[in-house]
Amino acid sequence: MWVHPQFDPIALKLGPLAIHWYGLTYLAAFGLFLWLASLRVKQTQYASTGWKRQDVDDLLFFGVLGVVLGGRLGYVLFYKPGYYLSNLGEVFAVWKGGMAFHGGLLGVIAAMALFAYLRKRKFFEVTDLIAPCVPTGLAMGRMGNFINGELWGRAADPSLPWAMVFPQSESLLPRHPSQLYQFAMEGMLLFVLLWLYARKPRATGQVSGMFLIGYGLFRFIAEYFREPDSFLGPLALNMSMGQWLSVPMIALGAVIWLVATKSAAKT
Repeated sequence: MWVHPQFDPIALKLGPLAIHWYGLTYLAAFGLFLWLASLRVKQTQYASTGWKRQDVDDLLFFGVLGVVLGGRLGYVLFYKPGYYLSNLGEVFAVWKGGMAFHGGLLGVIAAMALFAYLRKRKFFEVTDLIAPCVPTGLAMGRMGNFINGELWGRAADPSLPWAMVFPQSESLLPRHPSQLYQFAMEGMLLFVLLWLYARKPRATGQVSGMFLIGYGLFRFIAEYFREPDSFLGPLALNMSMGQWLSVPMIALGAVIWLVATKSAAKT
């Protein structure tokens, strides 16, 4: 059994400036997106339709706005609507913590829709391009969660070789390091599967559909090992909020993939 290392959340101090590990993981996520998306636009199906490196920079700008605004509003609406209704001044106090992936996803979808409209491109053409570039960023976010010792897992059998005590949980029970499970599944494994799937030309919408299905499934599984939010606990059917939000995500992904596949078969 292990004890969480209790990393100092500040990676580097430069006088009055403090650089946090969590900020560095975001920086790494953005850097990986730029690199991977730059490789994507060089592929034949994108290069032949006028995609350029500058488009990648613009996609990142739109995406960051979507992640931050959507992630925060998703947390407010999905997890603590009552609290923030009574404390409207804290809705955008992101420095106090509180971001939701599913909200961030909706924010990115809205941002990509705006990008597609302004550039006169098909929405799913845009999302198909970025989908394989997203999981590495998710992996970096989960690594940030682990460094901070937050979003720990459910209680685990003490005999589990990698069970870990998180002092922040106060219970001092051995737990699943669920942040690392999510790093591996929603991050690296999903990246490998999507990157390989997208290497061949696919019908418009298929890659986006596979991303939604893949993330939804991996997140649903990971939630069985992640401690539910204390202020929510298990919901109906003993499922967590993360699982309930993943169900429509999987269903939507399946519909998008099937429609894209049938549309391609008709042409």
